[in-house]
Amino acid sequence: MPELPEVETVRGGLAPVLEGHRLARVEARRPDLRFPLPAGFVQTLTGATVTRLTRRAKYLLARLDREDTLVMHLGMSGRFEISHPLQEGPQGTMRPGEFHYAPDPDPKHAHIVFETEQGARVTYYDPRRFGYMALVNTATLELHPWFAGLGPEPLSDDFNAAHLKVAFAGRKQGPKTLLLDQRIVAGLGNIYVCEALHRARISPFKPAGGISKPRLEKLVADIRDILSEAIAAGGSTLRDFVQTDGALGYFQHRFRAYDHEGRPCPNAGCGGVIARKVQSGRSTFYCPTCQK
Repeated sequence: MPELPEVETVRGGLAPVLEGHRLARVEARRPDLRFPLPAGFVQTLTGATVTRLTRRAKYLLARLDREDTLVMHLGMSGRFEISHPLQEGPQGTMRPGEFHYAPDPDPKHAHIVFETEQGARVTYYDPRRFGYMALVNTATLELHPWFAGLGPEPLSDDFNAAHLKVAFAGRKQGPKTLLLDQRIVAGLGNIYVCEALHRARISPFKPAGGISKPRLEKLVADIRDILSEAIAAGGSTLRDFVQTDGALGYFQHRFRAYDHEGRPCPNAGCGGVIARKVQSGRSTFYCPTCQK
């Protein structure tokens, strides 16, 4: 499933063609994705202007000049493709950035189409249909079950060592388990938590309540750095995920621990070997030698 950097990459790709633009035509080619589309989905969106495109955790939020916000989740294989008849590129498809392009998506998986008054077309593809969309009243968005109780964004000022110290206090679970709890921090996923704990040299299994504040400060800094680097590089591109321009990201080539089982630990002066352990059905990659 795409993680925060992947979703932020998608947001950055969609923003120039959606923000400030009116949706002249909306087409829903099926009545549902993972969940049924809301009643009046096409009618509400047609003619609306997207005033702002933001992200909360792993959700994309298109705020409209009406009472609603279009909430979008990519699920496991959801992706957007942007095309514009006035832009250069194969069949008018915009593909900015220096990436290796993915194969063109299968038209039978093109479920939702947004067309702006400027002629841009944004098509949502989802072969597995684990993604979903909804219209939520903007005024009460934070009270919606998908958002109520979410922790701070990991790139915000509210996410800091003091916050983690309180959240981890008295907890016997490992920091990896707690960092994946969206009530503690919103948007972090398995990949980047593994990477951050490895950089910070903190064991994923150490009782979180015993981690000192100085070590938590380093962990917060490493989380910020890794997410920022991944966003700049275009995300991690696991399995089906590709960017809005149809291109593959390349941050996966910078992983230091994730999916590197059996390789030498790259942390300076370590000399250990990356190991793998399954926790709650997810692979944890770590160095038993330097992560304490």
